[in-house]
Order: sequence, then structure tokens, then C-alpha cells
Amino acid sequence: MTFLEYISKYSILAILIYLVVMNIIGFTIMGIDKSRAKRGAWRIPEKTLFLIAILGGSIGSILGMKQFRHKTKHKTFTIGMPAILIVQAAIILYCTVGI
Repeated sequence: MTFLEYISKYSILAILIYLVVMNIIGFTIMGIDKSRAKRGAWRIPEKTLFLIAILGGSIGSILGMKQFRHKTKHKTFTIGMPAILIVQAAIILYCTVGI
């Protein structure tokens, strides 16, 4: 295995681990924010929820929205989160396939 193959192999692994972690965080913070909303406690700012999605946690955030029934009546979330996912998918396609 050459040095470039080695770097490429482990870079992909690092990116996958990063995305898994970000999606777990996205899912978890939706649940935490829903729990805090029910208790009337301090909430996680919406910009933080979106930031996590933009940084790679969009799938986890969308799944968290559905699982916890959180932010499902807010257009900025019901449209914004899938839009972020679509843009991320387009970037991945462009970078890997060159479409």
C-alpha cells in the first residue's frame, strides 16, 4: 500500500466516523431540546440546532425531529433541515462523481 492509498483509506474512515458522531449529536440534541421544552427549561438555540445539521448532522437532526416530534410545525425546520441534507448530498455527489 502506497502512502497516498494509506492516507486516502484512513481519511475516508475519519470522515465516516465524524459524520456518524455528528448525526448522533444531531439526534440527541433534538431529544434534549424537546425534553427541555416540555419542562419549560432553558432551550438549545435554533441556530445551534441548524449548525449541527450544517456540520454534518442533518440526517440525525431530521430523524430526531421525527422521533421526538420536535420542531415539526416550524417551516424553517421542516423545509430547512431537508434542504441542508439535499445540499450536502449534492456536494458529496459533486466531489465523488463530478456531476
